[in-house]
Amino acid sequence: MTDPVHLDALEAEARGEIERADSIQELREARARYLGRRGSISTRLRSIGQLDPEQRAAAGQAVNAAKQRVELWVQKRQTELEGESQSRSLSERRLDATLPPPRRARGALHPVTRVERDMAEFFSSLGFEIEDGPEVETEYNNFDALNIPADHPSRDLQDTFFVAGGHVLRTHTSPVQIRAMTGREPPFRFIAPGRVYRCDSDGTHSPLFHQIEGFYVDENVTMADLKGVLYAFARHIFGEVELRFRAHYFPFTEPSAEIDFRWGERWLEWGGCGMIHPRVLENCGIDSARYRGFAFGMGIDRVAMDRYGVPSISLLFDGDVRVLEQIR
Repeated sequence: MTDPVHLDALEAEARGEIERADSIQELREARARYLGRRGSISTRLRSIGQLDPEQRAAAGQAVNAAKQRVELWVQKRQTELEGESQSRSLSERRLDATLPPPRRARGALHPVTRVERDMAEFFSSLGFEIEDGPEVETEYNNFDALNIPADHPSRDLQDTFFVAGGHVLRTHTSPVQIRAMTGREPPFRFIAPGRVYRCDSDGTHSPLFHQIEGFYVDENVTMADLKGVLYAFARHIFGEVELRFRAHYFPFTEPSAEIDFRWGERWLEWGGCGMIHPRVLENCGIDSARYRGFAFGMGIDRVAMDRYGVPSISLLFDGDVRVLEQIR
């Protein structure tokens, strides 16, 4: 008959190993030593058939009872280990609901877009409408209608991007003047912000850049009206700033001037302006004997560079998010 004393010692040994198991893997190994195919208790069950018939019933009951107790201890210890693992996992990954949520990166308007919209809002407050035009323009609108002669340097290949079919990538926003004035009866005033293209590239120039054009046509418009608008515009953009007007030549204005503004100790070129040439008005079907107008244009990118302290225009358009985040 199976020795009950020996069986009790085997149970005690199994229980100790099961309770000392520190992981699911150790628990599985302990169970296998006692209840596995070659385990100590499983071997006892298989050996019952070798006992005398009168001993088999009692021995079988004792070994099966031991087996059930060991199974219960295994299940209990497994539940404990799983609970400890879950508690440890929750502790390591604990969320503090009082902490602020992680900051998510948010998009923002490009610096040039912000400056362009700021300019547009200012002129809208003065009653200027916003006009737009195609970036691929006819040579007529880009040059001829603006009184630019055929031998003018701006029409050379090294300055202009020519497109098949008598078209160009517009070199300035002035063609919008022609489109906006043709077929309309003054008075009117417009601005035309947008992209323009020239064969030029250095620290302050790019083959693609942005300009804003403004023009006003009515009876008795004078250079004083032009200067008043530009002084108000400069104060809006730069604050209290000093401007100067230098006599210049543009085919589409007469008289013409370059505009500079003082930035610290330096004078920086800002744009060009003047009274719209009578031939330009006539090309748009406007009576130049009755109506006069002024026009001005300047770069938007340079204002953005000065406003946000960007040393090179290429940084605005390279698409480096790190640079744009600093500007933001």
